[in-house]
Amino acid sequence: MGASEDLFARALKRIPGGVNSPVRAFRSVGGTPFFVRSAHGAILVTADGRELVDFVCTWGPAIHGHNNPRIKAAIAAALEDGTSFGTPNPYEVRMAELIHQMVPSIDKVRMCNSGTEATMSAVRLARGFTGRDKIIKFSGCYHGHSDSLLIKAGSGALTHGHPDSAGIPAAFARETVVIPFNDPAAVDAAFAANAGSVAAVIVEPYPANVGLILPEAGFLAHLRAACTRNGSLLIFDEVMTGFRLARGGVQEIEGVVPDLTALGKIIGGGLPVGAFGGRAEVMDQLAPLGPVYQAGTLSGNPLAMAAGIAALELLEETLPYPRLDALGRQVQAALAGACRAKGLPAQVPQAGSMFSIFFTGAHVRDYAGALTGDAPLFARFFRACLEEGVYLPPSAYETAFLSTAHEGKTIDRACEIMESVIRKL
Repeated sequence: MGASEDLFARALKRIPGGVNSPVRAFRSVGGTPFFVRSAHGAILVTADGRELVDFVCTWGPAIHGHNNPRIKAAIAAALEDGTSFGTPNPYEVRMAELIHQMVPSIDKVRMCNSGTEATMSAVRLARGFTGRDKIIKFSGCYHGHSDSLLIKAGSGALTHGHPDSAGIPAAFARETVVIPFNDPAAVDAAFAANAGSVAAVIVEPYPANVGLILPEAGFLAHLRAACTRNGSLLIFDEVMTGFRLARGGVQEIEGVVPDLTALGKIIGGGLPVGAFGGRAEVMDQLAPLGPVYQAGTLSGNPLAMAAGIAALELLEETLPYPRLDALGRQVQAALAGACRAKGLPAQVPQAGSMFSIFFTGAHVRDYAGALTGDAPLFARFFRACLEEGVYLPPSAYETAFLSTAHEGKTIDRACEIMESVIRKL
């Protein structure tokens, strides 16, 4: 038995499913998950000593590659002063200033400890600010696992066939209105059917938890106009896209300004973190200034803040987005070209350093389109790539990520492997 198999067998005895996040279990792609003992640059080193080119990048945070020296040094320096204080610390102030500098729509920001906590708190704040209860979300958009938002979600909820989780009271679900992405008429109908009761629309502006889906021209602007017209808040969940596609996220790219933004991943430099922020008049409804309560013992943790500051400052200094987009386009061209040559119907959406592959001939514009993809074929593709040393997200319904560390021979070799695998499917 290999080291990973031994570790998984032990984990199954004490951890539900043997994993601490469901998609890691490989249930939808088959086989036993591997365990990682170290990571550097674009490479994972497994417990069995295998080296894998990593297109998961710890599900988004590792935009500068794994174990980046600058981030590592920032954590080490912060560690010299302690791990947690339970008081305000200087790192929090610098982080808030950086976030506003890069995302101007965020007048004020509150740090927390995960993307789930960020979106959950943003929704509570929207309800408190508007005095309304209902939330509009989109099928396949995953906003973490809080009760109000785990309704027709993507990510692991979709992968494992339970888009509506057990344990969510029906009364909670009734306050969440779910409609298709990229459907302006459905947006208008949802507002009309719930006139005066919609607190907010929450959306991944580029949905990335059901594979990658891009908004059609004018759709995000339509959301903005509909929210303004109906007195509702617009919440952008940029936990994945924030700082990854542009310094100001999707809202910079699309020119659409939300009222609130949820952030995570990159702003922790690989450590647990989340944040939500937006218009000052809305944010000032949070305790201790206002009646909306939100708190966290480890919020603004100095180690996470130091790591995130290093990651953001490095982005500001290097502005790697054109380089990352070139890498993304290289992967997209390789996958799409290989599928065409093989005669396989496939869609390969790509935006900057994010991409996915749907084995379907249909244009994927929403959740229903994503489900037309051939998931068993993706599982074969995944397993063959993994065997050859390329690690993709272990689900047909997740998005892959690139880092600056993928440049050069690493990306060339990975593309050659994936093209070879497709030729043999």
